[in-house]
Amino acid sequence: MIDQHSAPPRTRRTLLTAAALAAAVQMIPTLAHAAYPDKPITLVVPTAAGGGNDGMARVVALKLSSLLGQQVIVENKAGANGAIAAEFVARAAPDGHTILFGYIGTHGMSPALQKLRYDPIAQFEPIGMVSYSPTLMVVHPKVPAKTVSELVALTKAKPQDFNYASAGNGTAPHFSAEIFKLESGAQMAHVPYRGAAPAMNDTMAGQTQVMFPSLFSAYPHIKNGKLRALALAGPKRSSLLPDVPTLEEAGVKGVEITQWYALFAPGKTPRPVIDQLNKALNTALADKDVARRIEEQGAVVDTSTPEQLALTVRQEIAKWKGVVQKAQLTPD
Repeated sequence: MIDQHSAPPRTRRTLLTAAALAAAVQMIPTLAHAAYPDKPITLVVPTAAGGGNDGMARVVALKLSSLLGQQVIVENKAGANGAIAAEFVARAAPDGHTILFGYIGTHGMSPALQKLRYDPIAQFEPIGMVSYSPTLMVVHPKVPAKTVSELVALTKAKPQDFNYASAGNGTAPHFSAEIFKLESGAQMAHVPYRGAAPAMNDTMAGQTQVMFPSLFSAYPHIKNGKLRALALAGPKRSSLLPDVPTLEEAGVKGVEITQWYALFAPGKTPRPVIDQLNKALNTALADKDVARRIEEQGAVVDTSTPEQLALTVRQEIAKWKGVVQKAQLTPD
């Protein structure tokens, strides 16, 4: 090996130049990622404006804007149970400036139910978990049933009078209702909508009678009396609705569905960008005001590493494929 200090001047200059070039090459990706984000970030929400997902996304986006030093703009792309938004993000530039506010529908239930135009695993880089919320069984206030057993009896006596609303095929409200029908014998027709907000609006208006939304999205409407909660599709009661029993307590077993929400970037987004987004997300969720605004509406803040979220997605898809087979679910 040549000693740089004892080499002739020309050789020494060559060695120093080569070392400088090597160091510069190694710094290129670091400098490129250090500049991220260098323009506003678009957070694509796969549901209509005004729904629970949208409200939570806007709380998170506002905090991320201050942490990342660039505006995080919420863009709603509702339809096809989030498939429109998910496909849009899957095809976006993998630079971290377009990310998805994904949820159990886009990366769990819908992929288990039907063939999609995006791959929920291969075409996305998980960033991190945001929160989770139990599923709630609600009815229009004029539905005479005050308990789950009374509702089941009414649907059996007059099935033509009962429809349930969902946010679309493959969504948690869809799966929840179908599993509930399977386990309880209730008879209701499915009315799919383009998102949770319009489904909730029609249930509050009495156009549909039953819905299984997340507690996060339904809680404000329960407080103002526009919806009545009959049961919680979770393992335990909620402190927000302590008088509302679980479905198991109400006599219907096997219906436990927890909805979850998380951030995803397009596949092949550089790992330093993913790490920066994960750190910012977890910092945002650790903020007491952000956590309060999410949790006071019925969701529970949750965090994860990208690897933990990737494992969750794989497990959820496998789990719901089993449910699809058991309940013989098909897209309407």
